[in-house]
Amino acid sequence: CTTIVNTVVYIVLSYLALFPKSINTVTNTAIAWLAAVIFAYITNRTWVFESKASTKEEILSEMSAFFACRIATGLLDVVIMYIFVDKLFFNDMLVKLASNVIVIIINYVASKLYIFKDKGKNIDIKDIESNEVNNKIKTQ
Repeated sequence: CTTIVNTVVYIVLSYLALFPKSINTVTNTAIAWLAAVIFAYITNRTWVFESKASTKEEILSEMSAFFACRIATGLLDVVIMYIFVDKLFFNDMLVKLASNVIVIIINYVASKLYIFKDKGKNIDIKDIESNEVNNKIKTQ
């Protein structure tokens, strides 16, 4: 779905919008990438990883990590394409496919293990003791 968002936004900006022709491909690509990453963050946060972040600080931290990962894997994609297509002359479509697979796997693993990890599993012993004290008070 993220790829569809990226492509549709690019097409709208490049062919359907009433913008002057001076807006170039790079700008349209950057705007389409940004729209796709925002879409990916919202869908990953809501449905894929069901994030429990609720405070402003937690959400900003999560969002920053998500965008940083996407920038890093976007740069990795560019480097892979540059090395294997421009320098080693491999087939661009095969390299792009392989690169996308690598990027998707890295994005998923980073999201699962780092960005959207369930922070509720890291319960401090003080929290447990406090809960036990509260439960004893409630039962008395």
